[in-house]
Amino acid sequence: MIEPMQQGMELFSLKGKVAMVTGGTHGLGMAMAEGLASAGATLVITGNTPSKMEEALKHYKDLGYRATGHLFDVTDEKQAEEFVDKIIAEHGKIDILVNNAGIIRRIPALSMEVSEFRKVIDVDLVGPFIMSQLVARDMVRRKEGKIINICSMMSELGRNSVSAYAAAKGGLKMLTRNLATEWAPYNIQVNGIGPGYFATSQTAPIRVDGNPFNDFIIQRTPAGRWGNPEDLAGTAIFLASKASNFVNGQLIYVDGGILATIGKPANE
Repeated sequence: MIEPMQQGMELFSLKGKVAMVTGGTHGLGMAMAEGLASAGATLVITGNTPSKMEEALKHYKDLGYRATGHLFDVTDEKQAEEFVDKIIAEHGKIDILVNNAGIIRRIPALSMEVSEFRKVIDVDLVGPFIMSQLVARDMVRRKEGKIINICSMMSELGRNSVSAYAAAKGGLKMLTRNLATEWAPYNIQVNGIGPGYFATSQTAPIRVDGNPFNDFIIQRTPAGRWGNPEDLAGTAIFLASKASNFVNGQLIYVDGGILATIGKPANE
C-alpha cells in the first residue's frame, strides 16, 4: 500500500521523463528547467548562443542535474526537425516540451518595420508551432506527452510599444487551445503559463527604487513585489506531471494577482 504522502509526491514526480526547454540557457527558461530537473527530469536545453549554452550546462551540472544542450534556430523547420530527431534517437523520447524561446521588440506601432514585426511573430508564435508539431509526432505515437507554451499577460492585455509581442502571445494562447483540442485524444496535454513581471537580468535596470516603472509594477501587483524566477517552477512541474493529466488547453497566469484586479489608486 502506498502511503498518502508518497502518493502525493508521485503525482508530481518527473523521474524517468525527458524535458526539452527551448531558450533554457538563462532567465525564466532556466528557472523552469531547474524546477523540472529538481522533480527528476532529464533536461534537453536549446539555445542559439554558444557561450550562454556552455555556462548554462555547467550551471545545471553543478547542481547535479542531467542536462544536454543543442544549438539551433526554432524557426528553421528543417534544422529543428534534424535536432528533434537526433534528441529522440539519443534519449528515446521527449516527454515534455516547454516552448520558452522568445524575443520582444519595444517599438511604437507607427515606427515599427514590418520585417521586425514578422521576426517577433516568427520566433514567438511560429517557433512554438514548429517545435510542437515536431515533438508531438512521437507523442502521438506513444499516446503520451506534455507541451507547455510560455505565454504572457500580453496574451490578455495591451501595452504601448509591444504590438508584435502582444499579437504573438495572443496567438500563442489560441494555438495552445487548438493544439489541446486536436491532440487530447492521444493523451497529450497542451497548456500555457503566463508570467507576470519577474526579477531577471533583463529587468534589473528598471527594478530600482524611484524608477517610475518599478513603482508602477509594485503598486499594480497585489502581491506588492516582482516575481522571482523560482516562482514559476511549481507551475511548470504541475503542468509537466501526471497531476495535470486532465488539465488541457488552459493558461495559468503566475503574476502575483495583476490580472485579477483593476488596481487601486496610488495613494491607498
